[in-house]
Amino acid sequence: MAELPKAFLQTMEKLLGEEYEPFLEGFDGRRQFGLRVNTSKISLEEFERIAPFHLTKIPWISNGYFYQEEDYPARHPFYAAGLYYLQEPSAMTPASRLKVVPGDYVLDLCAAPGGKATALAAELLGQGLLVANDINTARARALLRNIELFGIKNAFVTNEPPHVLADKYPQFFDKIMVDAPCSGEGMFRKNPAVMEAWEEKGPEYFSKLQREIIVHGADMLKPGGTMLYSTCTFAPAENERTITHLLRERPEMEVLPMEDYEGFSPGLTSFDGEEFHESCHLCRRIWPHKMEGEGHFLALLRKKESENGALPEEENVYIELPETKKEKKKRKKKGNTSDKRTKNWWDACKSLDKEQKTALAEFFSHVTWKFSEDHVDVRGDKVYYVPGRDYERGSVHFLRNGVYLGDLKKKRFEPSQPFALALSADTFDQILDFPENDSRLQDYMRGETLPVEDLLEQKKAKGENTGNGWYLVTACGYPLGFGKLAGTMLKNKYPAGWRKNN
Repeated sequence: MAELPKAFLQTMEKLLGEEYEPFLEGFDGRRQFGLRVNTSKISLEEFERIAPFHLTKIPWISNGYFYQEEDYPARHPFYAAGLYYLQEPSAMTPASRLKVVPGDYVLDLCAAPGGKATALAAELLGQGLLVANDINTARARALLRNIELFGIKNAFVTNEPPHVLADKYPQFFDKIMVDAPCSGEGMFRKNPAVMEAWEEKGPEYFSKLQREIIVHGADMLKPGGTMLYSTCTFAPAENERTITHLLRERPEMEVLPMEDYEGFSPGLTSFDGEEFHESCHLCRRIWPHKMEGEGHFLALLRKKESENGALPEEENVYIELPETKKEKKKRKKKGNTSDKRTKNWWDACKSLDKEQKTALAEFFSHVTWKFSEDHVDVRGDKVYYVPGRDYERGSVHFLRNGVYLGDLKKKRFEPSQPFALALSADTFDQILDFPENDSRLQDYMRGETLPVEDLLEQKKAKGENTGNGWYLVTACGYPLGFGKLAGTMLKNKYPAGWRKNN
């Protein structure tokens, strides 16, 4: 362990008093390794049944598990199938305390690399909307990769400063996560390199930034909505001071009690001569010498409603867009369901030529998703399925809107990797399923062509189709990607950027 900064130690001694020595001793302890199950793809019972790891439940996280370092879960096909996210146990806590429900409009304001965003999206179960934002373009790309890996269908991945989003989305979201950039004191044990950055930009630098971000977050919250502010640092300047600033600047905000746990510690109402808002005692700290995890701070906040329970009419900016003639006609036409297979619904996409419509219709005859042409977006040769339209706000810079379905190439359609991961074994009718310990899964993830004669024989015995064409490759029934069958060989369509190097 590298030597801890002296200024940090002095603050910790003031902050902890009698607990200072146990805190220091904790830096010599072994760090904990955790994974969070993607319950939108697999149940906890099924995961426990098939996962070949040494798992122990994290007691304060419903879908979190400790694993042993030698398990190497990042190398397993189940990781590539998006069945879990590798995350430090304490860092799982904020998303679990925001209590997202299907249908919510949710914003993760500082979302990269995606640990909290993927947790929030899993709770939505494909309903509502997740806007996942990060100001840094490289980090936003990493965020997008994890969103795609989790098979999230209803995400809008943006790349904007918080003040730009606050301008575009005033009082728009039901739930907001603000996992603010911080000095990272809680990560010193896990990643000693963070100490170097701390000495360059310490708590005071981040405190100013956090106060700006949290106010922008509050301005995007609907009346009655909740916001979870979190950091992975101990400094009161970045935690209680930020909450106190918010309550002073936005008096309609209040701190709520959150789901507690015996190892959590209350927030501070004063420190080193500085007074904080009295409701800061409802905030929670996670100390590494008290919990099996690293350091974290959490505050659950709510925007109060007006006396009549709603926003004054002149301020209510969350309105439905005017109904178009097409929408009105469709609404009035009885019995017109979006998933009918008796006609080519791609005809509704005016930008496509006849060959493109035929190619799409042929491929999607194997897909049993309930598609609606209103949500299809064709941009050039790329096809997307978007969550809706009421959140589009003109010039917002984004990396992805919904699911990237694939590419139109002359007379054919080539499905994408994100589309494969958004599917399931019961939403695509041509599947080649491999046992989780089949060596061909590792070959597939390296981009190799696979012999599959044995799997085809099994399918024939069941009376299933074994003709050439696109197949969804699955591990124990969970999608990894696409391949194209030619005879008894599966041509690998796992993207180069996703492949394993060994």
